[in-house]
Amino acid sequence: MFNFTLLFAQAVILVYALVGGVFMAFSDFIMRALIRTSGTGGAEAMQVINREVFRWVFMVLFIGLAPASLGMALYGLIFIGGAAGLILAIAGLIYLIGCFGVTVCFNVPLNNRLARMSLSDPEANSFWQKTYVPRWTLWNTVRGLACVLSAVLMLSALPRLVSMAHL
Repeated sequence: MFNFTLLFAQAVILVYALVGGVFMAFSDFIMRALIRTSGTGGAEAMQVINREVFRWVFMVLFIGLAPASLGMALYGLIFIGGAAGLILAIAGLIYLIGCFGVTVCFNVPLNNRLARMSLSDPEANSFWQKTYVPRWTLWNTVRGLACVLSAVLMLSALPRLVSMAHL
């Protein structure tokens, strides 16, 4: 039983890091590059990115982390206990609130608003530059940091899981 938990925890840590890396890449350089394109190129590219993200493994990993995080949080509180169990619970909750919740409450509404805009409308470019990019990037950075923090916290709980697995 504990061997499965240990392997599952390692997989969750890896996926936290992968998803967080994608978010951090967007915040660090992709959004800066998109806003520097001429005309409506950046907004158009982001509209395409937001459609394509649903057709790739990223969405499976991103959404799959929600029940995995909840499961690890509950497992930590119910079966592990102590500091390690609390750390697992906090890591799971940070992902659920700081990544998944932020996505639903902030990034997706911005994406939906951008998707509804006609790029030939002068208001679209203003929205893209003055609202979308700064707000989306801020919340995207929060998502990335939440993933990284969740990975670090779960990684710190691994020694306790290893000792419980009697490896």
